[in-house]
Amino acid sequence: MPNPTPSTPLPKMDRVWPSTAVPGAVHRLLEGPGGRVHLVEQGTGPLVLLVHGFPESWYSWRHQLPAVAAAGFRAVAIDVRGYGRSSKPAAVEAYRMLDLVADNAGTVRALGEETAVVIGHDWGSAVAANSALLRPDIFTAVGMLSVPYAPRDGHRPTDGFARIGGDEEFYVSYFQTPGRAEAEIEADVRGWLTGFYTGLSGEAHVPQDHTGLFFVPPGGKLSDRFPGGPPPSWLTEADLDVYSGEFERTGLSGALNRYRNVDRDWSDLAPWDGAPITRPALFIGGGLDASTTWMADAISAFPTTVPALSAAHILEGCGHWIQQERADDVNRLLTDWLRGL
Repeated sequence: MPNPTPSTPLPKMDRVWPSTAVPGAVHRLLEGPGGRVHLVEQGTGPLVLLVHGFPESWYSWRHQLPAVAAAGFRAVAIDVRGYGRSSKPAAVEAYRMLDLVADNAGTVRALGEETAVVIGHDWGSAVAANSALLRPDIFTAVGMLSVPYAPRDGHRPTDGFARIGGDEEFYVSYFQTPGRAEAEIEADVRGWLTGFYTGLSGEAHVPQDHTGLFFVPPGGKLSDRFPGGPPPSWLTEADLDVYSGEFERTGLSGALNRYRNVDRDWSDLAPWDGAPITRPALFIGGGLDASTTWMADAISAFPTTVPALSAAHILEGCGHWIQQERADDVNRLLTDWLRGL
């Protein structure tokens, strides 16, 4: 089993250059336990590590970096393993949760820090939660955006996903076979990303009888269920240039491999079965986000599973891309919480 603790000293940095997307921030390349880690950093003070989800990049935190820095913190947004300029191991099993926790811990050390607050969105929320669970000595508090913490239980994830959707295929099951989703997405990266971002936004124009974009019809593709319509107001053509440019360069396998490790995670995390997160925590979700509604039971269980939770905020009218859709609200909630720590 991989160890989420880096075992050897890590060099602080390899390269630094200024960011054009976030004035005042700098890019860094560091050596982590799994290879190269690319990050964007702004500000000084206690370290706050920002972890993105699928299919995104450090750029998803472009609105938070200056706000967290202005609040008196060292804000660091990483490209998760498999994304952007970070390393992309070829092996599917290199993307298991324990490896991503080790990357987070190694990044803190490579930055010359002993501890950090970790905040994640989407898959990054799960990575942040498990970082606080497995390494509470390093991660002193955790913020979760969009996806609430749900402790490991006794059911193998892919078995449960296979039962969802009836005659149709749940998207996580669709993502399991290497190359299958890549063939769909990489045929038109920009178009696919636009449809996916739009469909999960609070501004999406979804017909009342729409079954949602989480289910693939027999013989079809995930994009068959994209609701269409114009991109949301928070997503500009320049933003799409950044996202699509990165994935056109890297491909999608590294990003999709996270989904292909859910059963390995289930086995790896068996020693923490049902374990609560004891570090101070915050949750922010979108009222129109399926992650919030499908996982309502996980939010209700927070008094048991996240007993040091400060608050759980639901932003009405907001979809899944919460820190981009409602940047001002999320910045206020995060910085108030961080100062309170």
